[in-house]
Amino acid sequence: MTTVAEPKQEHPVEHPMTPLLRMDRIPHIWCPTCGIGTTVSCFATALRETNIDPDNVAVVSGIGCTGRVAGYMRLDSFHTTHGRAIPFATGLKLGNPKMKVVVFSGDGDLIAIGGNHFIHAARRNMDIVVICVNNFMYAMTGGQVGPTTPITGKASTAPYGNFEHPFSLPYLAASSGAVYVARWTSLHLRRVTKSINEALNKKGFSFIEIIAPCSTLYARLNRLGTGLDLMKFYHDNSEIRHDAKLEDLDIAFQDKLIVGKFVDIEKPTFLDSVNTGLSGVLGDKYQWYGEKNG
Repeated sequence: MTTVAEPKQEHPVEHPMTPLLRMDRIPHIWCPTCGIGTTVSCFATALRETNIDPDNVAVVSGIGCTGRVAGYMRLDSFHTTHGRAIPFATGLKLGNPKMKVVVFSGDGDLIAIGGNHFIHAARRNMDIVVICVNNFMYAMTGGQVGPTTPITGKASTAPYGNFEHPFSLPYLAASSGAVYVARWTSLHLRRVTKSINEALNKKGFSFIEIIAPCSTLYARLNRLGTGLDLMKFYHDNSEIRHDAKLEDLDIAFQDKLIVGKFVDIEKPTFLDSVNTGLSGVLGDKYQWYGEKNG
């Protein structure tokens, strides 16, 4: 009797990002061709490349499509209430200054509902990284117009087009006090990864905008083709212009997009200022509680 040898069982090779993802929650909920997934890949790659201990990294997200990022990262992560990711991150940083705190959320959560928190954290120069995936609308709740919807762009609450002037997020961040400001599309993979790496290794309020128009609602309402068509349009029509004038960074409907690194400066963080100021009052032995006991 002839016996047939059992096929050799090969052990699957672990994907290099697996240690940083909660694989028990995969597959994720994001739509096909959504740019959030590629942005998460860039974030995971940047974490692998930097010398920061993952045990000292925390991810904070609010509500919305991008807000689900915190639930997929195998890091200390917090899914907070709508618009409150930045104040939550601020409290975490003040309580444990050795942590590298990353806020990962969308334009509706960070800039609309959480707009005041955004500008004041930048003004104080809180030592956190804010990554905003800008999909041009409130995507998870039905495609309503938001503060980044381009003029004439259609949304569920603007069926004849949006006629409100949108924010320029890099301009807003820089004018509020951010020390690092960059913008890319979700298809600029290497450049997004490099920017995240730079932001992770910088002290102060760092802001990265990633353009990823909603592939389901924004693309359909504006008859712009598939989500991949939409992302490819913005990628191919991007002009890399580092140190561009902040006044020139407005986003027009289906028009050229200026991307790059616009701000990279040094100045004291909030905790630096607190320690310097109170040391002068209370003596050189004074140290912020979190740093002293962190």
